[in-house]
Amino acid sequence: MAQVTLKNLFKHYDDKQTVIHGVDLDIADGEFMVFVGPSGCGKSTLLRMIAGLETISGGELHIGGRLANDIAPAERKLAMVFQSYALYPHMTVYENMAFALKLSGQSNPQVRTAVERAAAILQIAPLLKRKPKELSGGQRQRVAIGRAIVRKPELFLFDEPLSNLDASLRVQMRVEISRLHKELKTTMIYVTHDQVEAMTLGQRIVVFNGGRIEQVGTPFELYNNPGNLFVAGFLGTPKMNFIPGVVASLAPRRVGVLLPGGAVVDVAARADAQADENAAALRLGDQVTLGIRAEHVALRAAGGTPGANEIEVCCGHVEYLGDVAIVYSTLADLPDVIALRQPLDGAPPLAGSSATLHLPPQRCLLFDAAGRALPRP
Repeated sequence: MAQVTLKNLFKHYDDKQTVIHGVDLDIADGEFMVFVGPSGCGKSTLLRMIAGLETISGGELHIGGRLANDIAPAERKLAMVFQSYALYPHMTVYENMAFALKLSGQSNPQVRTAVERAAAILQIAPLLKRKPKELSGGQRQRVAIGRAIVRKPELFLFDEPLSNLDASLRVQMRVEISRLHKELKTTMIYVTHDQVEAMTLGQRIVVFNGGRIEQVGTPFELYNNPGNLFVAGFLGTPKMNFIPGVVASLAPRRVGVLLPGGAVVDVAARADAQADENAAALRLGDQVTLGIRAEHVALRAAGGTPGANEIEVCCGHVEYLGDVAIVYSTLADLPDVIALRQPLDGAPPLAGSSATLHLPPQRCLLFDAAGRALPRP
């Protein structure tokens, strides 16, 4: 196993285009770390820099305590699993998995022991005599992972390995990869643009945007306490609801926010001590954004006037997901929609109807004009 440390890591190309901007990160020995972010954010480039497939323009990369900037990829004691399976079509599963070991000069008994052990771990022992064309997509990906396992690397790198699989196979392979990490206890770095994969696999997640780290934390931390609007909006399905507002009142542990339509909503937040020490405290009249997740929005029974922390919306499109319905609604003249997750133990609101939504103060998040999250009390 290996600890990985990135110190002020940069990557730019000959045209001076910078794609990785001074990344600092510590990945613990045996940790499962996930890099997530939109396409083009630099996560795969950073993974390839760790693998040695991309040169490092600046900064330091340490793997297992060794400075690895100039170490050849083959000597970094790592194995990489790509999005494409990259299996030799003319070789059997056994031969594909054994190929690298034979090139390294290991004896036939050593090779067979390593291949059979990996095949047992991945439950593909009955497939060893088959050719890749005789395998399903999930089986081919297991073979690609098995080819990495037989090398007994100190570090596994996964570059969107499940992108080519259908939805049900992705779920199955997520379980397999998670089980594999628990069994091997090897450091793993996993790149994906799929936030569901990130949330279900990672012990910690790094959220990237524009070649920079937005936030690092456990899935629970990032989902419940995002540091800024980008992280809050990237993680979660549907994404977090964002409603623009103006600071209407200030108290030590509460901020009153005036929303479009005239409702004032109290948010449990500290306006005097933001997470960013350089950020100024909120003042009356400041522009802010209120955020709340769909599952935290409560539908109030019809009738009566809106009460504390309640807003009137117009319901639009409804998505039925079996156990729940996602209801999309609009507030005042806002172009953006507000989503709520409604359990199907009763009829959800009909499209075109009005509804009253309750926004619990402890479930609301508040972001300043620069998009930074205010800390909770």
